[in-house]
Order: sequence, then C-alpha cells, then structure tokens
Amino acid sequence: MDRSPAPRVAHTHELTTVERDRIRELLDAAFDGDFADEDWEHSLGGVHALVHDAAGLLIAHGSVVQRRVLHADRSYRAGYVEAVAVRADHRRAGLGHRVMAALEHVIDTAYDFGALSASDAGAALYASRGWQVWPGRLAVLGPAGPVPLPEEEGTTYVRPAAGGALPATGHPLQFDWREGDLL
Repeated sequence: MDRSPAPRVAHTHELTTVERDRIRELLDAAFDGDFADEDWEHSLGGVHALVHDAAGLLIAHGSVVQRRVLHADRSYRAGYVEAVAVRADHRRAGLGHRVMAALEHVIDTAYDFGALSASDAGAALYASRGWQVWPGRLAVLGPAGPVPLPEEEGTTYVRPAAGGALPATGHPLQFDWREGDLL
C-alpha cells in the first residue's frame, strides 16, 4: 500500500496557479492526451482532493462540482465527480479510493446525492465503493429544452448522500447544460 499522506482537500479558489497547472498535467497524462479544455473547465469551481508523494509530486486527483438535476418536478443539488486520475506509476495502490473517500465526504455533507460518468477503467472503482449505475433515463436541459442522453445510460453512476435516498427511477435525471461532454 502506498504510504503517501491523506488527500489535501481544497476549493478551486484555494489552488495556486502552479497547483492548477500540475493538476492539468496529471490529467493530460492520465487520460493519454484525451482530456479536452472543456473537461478541464468541468473539473473547476468545486472541491478538489489531491494526493502528493513524499517528494511533493502530485500523484492523484479528483474533484466534485455542483450540478443542478431536475427530477420529477424537483431540483436537486448533485455533487458531480470529475477528473479522477492517478499517475500511471502509482496505480493499484489505493489512491483512487483515498480520493473518492474525500470526495464522498464532501457529497455527504453538501449535496443531495452524488453522480458521475464512469469510463470502463474507472467503473470497478466506483462500483466497489457502493456507487450504482443509474437504471433510469438521462437527459440534459439544453437551450431548446430537454435532450435525451441514451448513450450515457449504463455509464452514469449515482450514490445517495449520507442519510439520504436516491430519486426514484420512474423519471429521468435531467442535468444542467454545459459545453463539451454533457455528462
């Protein structure tokens, strides 16, 4: 098991320019250059969990940002997990679990429930932590109205906040609009 310190938790406004640059470098490397500027924008404005090794090198990151979700005529505050990554040479050492534990604490104390869109590589981590695939329909509230997202079904995971419950599956989760990947 990696003996690096517990994640540092910080809001985007608390990060220095150098720290933000190091996060972006980690994400670009972890996603093999497939981390777009819109993806970066999606990871900002919320709370970050950062893990550094003993030498101060950033080795793991994740963030949680607020998304508004409409469900059955109610608006929810969802803690949406973004930009979870671990340096390739530090994977399989529990760092993803540490980052997720820190982000889940934020979700438990600040949001109605958590949500995320999982890659094939990340799905096992989230499932092992109790996240579950949303079994209902998904949409975003676009400029011209709701836009169904059938391609996101099966890869969008949710988790109730501590002491809470998930919305019922009889109605779609309709997320707020954003540029780039919608979920």
